[in-house]
Amino acid sequence: MTSPDTHRAGFACFVGRPNVGKSTLMNALVGTKVAITSSKPQTTRRVIRGIVHRPDAQIVIVDTPGLHRPRTLLGERLDSLVLSTLTEVDVIGFCVPANEPIGKGDRFIADKLAAVKKTPVVAVVTKCDLASKEQIAAQLLAVSQIAEFAAIVPVSAEAGDQLDVLAGVLIEHLPESPPLYEGGQLTDEPEQVLVGELIREAALEGVRDELPHSIAVVVDEMLPREGRDDLLDIYAHMFVERPSQKAIVIGHKGERLRDVGTRARKQIEALLGTRVYLDLRISVAKDWQRDPKQLRRLGFYD
Repeated sequence: MTSPDTHRAGFACFVGRPNVGKSTLMNALVGTKVAITSSKPQTTRRVIRGIVHRPDAQIVIVDTPGLHRPRTLLGERLDSLVLSTLTEVDVIGFCVPANEPIGKGDRFIADKLAAVKKTPVVAVVTKCDLASKEQIAAQLLAVSQIAEFAAIVPVSAEAGDQLDVLAGVLIEHLPESPPLYEGGQLTDEPEQVLVGELIREAALEGVRDELPHSIAVVVDEMLPREGRDDLLDIYAHMFVERPSQKAIVIGHKGERLRDVGTRARKQIEALLGTRVYLDLRISVAKDWQRDPKQLRRLGFYD
């Protein structure tokens, strides 16, 4: 048992196949939005850190892209990002939704985790608000049969159920340490990266299923308006792979792009606490997911 005066601090990461609720879970534990969420799979493309502060501990949660069998160079780089993260954290949370049967993707990830010998793995059964008690019980049993876990915790990020229990379980596996980040800090992501992610989140809503993977956003410039300390000018560029996709994002007479800009601006203003002017452009970067040069230009490095 840890003494009352002991403080623990360290790194945890959530892994799972795409769209199992990893980013939503991290946001719920941190208590604010630091990772974008969407109903579309493969929303997360970067390793984003969210910081949970408690009197007895500090959990630095590393949110990772969904692990899957890659079909593009981007997919390969995302998987490489996840696998390198697994060896650098103190505890891994393996996320499996309560309302979906365990499938090949979950077993694929369980096999990958089995190879990470020194890091304890906690199974997290997510989205319990979408499942009946019988479904949750069956899923807990099914999860226990695919691998050996340090613990299995059912949670609902949306309803806030069992989040304290999960935090407590993760903390048990962190080393004794003073806090790694200052008390008010909730993420170590640069503001420009967070802004770009919020724009991409707004762009993901309501588009065809095949489009989310093709959208990338680069924030070119963020600077205060000259002579105004209450207004921030943001210049951002959205990239898609084909002219037909550009037409989808722009929409009829530009309505859809204006809607994306409006929704993104509101989220950015909430994040930064200031009024924002958002200049949002869109261009075609042909087949960027498969082009090493384009990937580097858009921030996805080897």
